[in-house]
Amino acid sequence: MRRKPVAKIEIDNGSGFCFGVTTAISKAEEELERTGVLYCLGDIVHNAGEVERLQKKGLITVDHEEFSKLHNVKVLLRAHGEPPSTYETARRNNIEIIDATCPVVLQLQKRIKDAYSKSAAPAADVDNNLTANPEKEPLIIIYGKPGHAEVNGLVGQTDGQAVVIQDKADLDNLDLNRDIWLYSQTTKSIEGFQEIVAEIKSRKTKGSFQWFDTICRQVANRMPKMRDFAANHDVILFVSGAKSSNGRVLYAQCKEVNPKTYLITDETELDPAWIENAKSIGICGATSTPRWLMQKVADACKPTEENDTKD
Repeated sequence: MRRKPVAKIEIDNGSGFCFGVTTAISKAEEELERTGVLYCLGDIVHNAGEVERLQKKGLITVDHEEFSKLHNVKVLLRAHGEPPSTYETARRNNIEIIDATCPVVLQLQKRIKDAYSKSAAPAADVDNNLTANPEKEPLIIIYGKPGHAEVNGLVGQTDGQAVVIQDKADLDNLDLNRDIWLYSQTTKSIEGFQEIVAEIKSRKTKGSFQWFDTICRQVANRMPKMRDFAANHDVILFVSGAKSSNGRVLYAQCKEVNPKTYLITDETELDPAWIENAKSIGICGATSTPRWLMQKVADACKPTEENDTKD
């Protein structure tokens, strides 16, 4: 009996949880170890396998409607962050917040809140009365995914006045000749942000334009390294939850470099035909992909006795 050559299987060391997600999960596990029950506002991470693992330990995921009906409990706020209204609800309902908002997101929230407060401050008119003129206030634009938890938290810092765009086409509906302040969701690509900056510059005929690169470098710096990783393997298995926007961005980067890149949520979606003749298999994932899940995919790639071929 002749065995087929075993492919090299490598898990990308740079993949997996970012600092913010790691901290959120650690805080959840610490509380669950003490009390056995903890509420979390939204999925703690955009990965169904990790959410299920923590649910078995006692984590209860709630949406905003369910959150508003809770009283006298502990609730974890995940790394994505929340708008001020969430903290006000917690105060009213005597909810103890375990705040796991990523420090990078917290800093961005503060920047946007301070900018909005400054821009919306009333100015003295000729009669020395204090007035506010919305049309003269800078337009705050956030480059990000509409409806994303982090983006909702950012927009909340502006009383809902900030405008969210996800591509250049969204600029068609905006008055770009107003003064503009542009920020970015922390997990967007630097290249995408730069394209938006260039597009706004090319369209403006008057008014000032300030842009602030608020992209998390821990996430952004993964892209060139992951592209190198993808180029060095015959086949790439990209493991990511269906809800992860970061996962879609990183998967696209891998796919661009290596056409034999396949997106899967777990080992059950692995098609043996993808790796049948591969000499090297690379496994990587999003900032929301747990290491244990990538390891399960790696294990599923290893040949079994049934895969041996006979002379």
